[in-house]
Amino acid sequence: MTQGTSPQTGGSQLDMRGRPVLSYLKWAIIVTGIGLALGAFLGWQTTGTFGGMLSILFICAVLAVLEISLSFDNAIVNANKLKEMRPEWQHRFLTWGILIAVFGMRIVFPLLIVVIAAGIGPWQALLLAASRPEEYARIMHDAHLPIAAFGGTFLMMVGLSFFFDHEKDVHWVGWIERHMAKYATIRGVEVAVVLLFVLGFSHLLEGAEREVFFSAAIWGLMTFLLVEVLGGLLDSAQETLHGAARGGLGAFLYLEVLDASFSFDGVIGAFALSQNLFVIAIGLGIGAMYVRSMTIMLVENSTLSEYRYLEHGAFYAIIALSVVMFAQSLVHIPEVITGLGGAALIGISLWSSIRWNKRMAAQAA
Repeated sequence: MTQGTSPQTGGSQLDMRGRPVLSYLKWAIIVTGIGLALGAFLGWQTTGTFGGMLSILFICAVLAVLEISLSFDNAIVNANKLKEMRPEWQHRFLTWGILIAVFGMRIVFPLLIVVIAAGIGPWQALLLAASRPEEYARIMHDAHLPIAAFGGTFLMMVGLSFFFDHEKDVHWVGWIERHMAKYATIRGVEVAVVLLFVLGFSHLLEGAEREVFFSAAIWGLMTFLLVEVLGGLLDSAQETLHGAARGGLGAFLYLEVLDASFSFDGVIGAFALSQNLFVIAIGLGIGAMYVRSMTIMLVENSTLSEYRYLEHGAFYAIIALSVVMFAQSLVHIPEVITGLGGAALIGISLWSSIRWNKRMAAQAA
């Protein structure tokens, strides 16, 4: 039985485990209702008009769609890591993790950027967001260069680490991936590739911008390596203490940093639609809930094993996103292009997976 073709009971489509598909979206739908209600209230309070309220509601909905389109590959990568985690840590990521994703990355992170960039306290940054949103948005946009360099470097390491794996034996774009798997035995090859990209893009910048970009990119690389080392140490310690398999606190920390890197571009790009921090938090928070729901559905239905090239499409989308983030240090690239590009890569990989499944079924018949 394949996902999307399962029988229907009482008009509700079921997944592979006999669970209604809509049940995965229960909390996302609840959060959508609460979020839109808050958006309507905020719109009425700030504009005092029915038209203004509808405008805020529309922006919240667009931001939610933007977040989903930019982060669908995040859901696939999360599912790839979650399937290796112990059940209790899966639950913690899907509960504690959503709190960190919504409140940490959509509210605290933008505030922290302004605190550091403007040299003011957290409360002053919050007041600035509420009383002078245009100045708040300007500071956020000015901080885009180091954020793009940091996030782009981290995500490129994530994407390349998937392909530079000598044990990887399933290849989608064979003529590329077979060579990458072959050269994976060379220690640090993915680090060398990332550094070449960093040096290339930093060379296109001038003066202080070059120094800022290069420094932030190195910190992105160091963060990836430190998270990998720390994750390994934590998981090894837990294995010693509990006799359990890997996939505990270390994997949890890795996923949280990965989530943050995916969020950078969406948070910055959201200020092109609204300068109100609270509207942005509502819209992106709604989108984050749908991404979590998709992650749960992918894990529980073993979708990644059913569609063998889906992971490949997601990791190609991650590498593409990292290059886009680097390129945004030179030119503005609309977020809609980024989202559609990632969705296209995942869609093509899904189509290729379905074709492969049909071909195998025909050969077995």
